[in-house]
Order: sequence, then C-alpha cells, then structure tokens
Amino acid sequence: MTPPVSSETPKSLWKRVAPVVVVIAGLAAFFLLGLDKYFSLDALRDNREALRSWVEASPMLALAIFTLAYASAVAISFPGASVLTVFGGFLFGLWPGVPAIVIAATLGGTVIFLASKTALSGMLGKRVGSFTEKMEKGFREHELNYMLLLRLVPVFPFWAVNIGAGVVGVSLRTFVIGTLLGIIPGSFVYASIGNAADAAFDAGEDITLTGILFQPETLLPIVGLAVLSLIPILLKRFNKNASQLDDPKS
Repeated sequence: MTPPVSSETPKSLWKRVAPVVVVIAGLAAFFLLGLDKYFSLDALRDNREALRSWVEASPMLALAIFTLAYASAVAISFPGASVLTVFGGFLFGLWPGVPAIVIAATLGGTVIFLASKTALSGMLGKRVGSFTEKMEKGFREHELNYMLLLRLVPVFPFWAVNIGAGVVGVSLRTFVIGTLLGIIPGSFVYASIGNAADAAFDAGEDITLTGILFQPETLLPIVGLAVLSLIPILLKRFNKNASQLDDPKS
C-alpha cells in the first residue's frame, strides 16, 4: 500500500517548525557567545559582591531583569535552570526570590512547550506507532498528575519535560498548572542553597547542587509529594482492575 502523501505545503511546514528553529538558534548563540560561563556557581562566588551591589542599587529593576533573563534562558532550553535558581536565592532571598523563580520558569517553559507542541506534536506517534499512542493516551487521562510527578522528581531535566510535554500533546492549561505548582518544592530547595551561599563561600566550602538535593532531609519530602501525585492514578487503575474482576463478562 502506498503511504499517504502529506498535503502540507512548504510554507505551512516552515510556519510550524519556525518556533523550534528560533529556539535552537537562540541556544546556539548563547553558547557561541560564551554566556554560559556566567551561569555557574564559580561565577556566583567570584562576582557576589558586584551582584549584591547591583541588587541593592535598584532592587525592583534587578528583580525584573533577573526574571526576564531566567525566563529567556529557560525558553531556549538552557540546561542550567537549577544554577539560575541558586542565583535567585542568593540575590533576592526566599522572598521574593522563589515567587520570581517559579513565575520565570513557568513563563520560559511555556514558550518552549508551545514551540514543541506546534512543531512536533503528533509527529513522534506517526514514527513510533502504538507505544507512543499508549503513552499519549496515558498522559491525556492523567495529565495533571503526570505533570506534577515529572516536575517534582528531580531526575527529570526541566528542559526535557518542557519539550516532551509538547510532543505528547499535553494541554496548555495542564502544563502551566503542573509546572507552576510542581516546581515550587525544588525551587525552594535550590533558592535556599543560594540564600545560604554567602556563609559557605566565606568558610571556603564548595557548594554542590546534587550533594544537597539528594540528602535525605531534602529528597524525602519531594519524593513524598511525588508519591501523592501518583495516588489518583493508582486508585483509578485499582478500581478499573477490580471492576473487571467483578464483571463476569470480562
């Protein structure tokens, strides 16, 4: 059987993939210009006095610029959101640092999510087949719970979830709510690291994100929240299996 010929014109194809092209170009320019070297814990340690003076000179302007820079970095899928969150905690403390971080991450994540959804939604299913169709069906049935799980568990890269959610066709509303709520615990943890960074730097201590994040007192509450997000899915599956056992026709 001859496969169906796509009716999509080159112009419509370009409109669909243009957002992703812009994101890729932005990320490439970011690294080619060497901007990534300014987004590291070493850069924070070496420039902390200048950064603090900048914030003290104009707190509201500094907060606005930080929020915009954070959202822009996330929008081009820069794989260093956790480091930026530490910066936010150092510069602005837990308040207003954490709210600014959560808002910026959600805005930036929504940009790349929409770009991914516009260009890639449905394409993976056409290539991979039934497995992807089942994955998309599972997401549609429990979108919010899965989004919360992916945001809460620290093993899933933030940028990858943004793109993946667009590929499987998660709704915009679910993506925004799941991201906004799901990143609060992790943002609080990383911002707390930044908030306490001054004392650590003065003491000559090294700050490692994974070392603090994976300590039991930090990880266990996050894992607990992730388990809670799975409970509705597990209950629905349990009830479905129970009803099939009670149905003599099944």
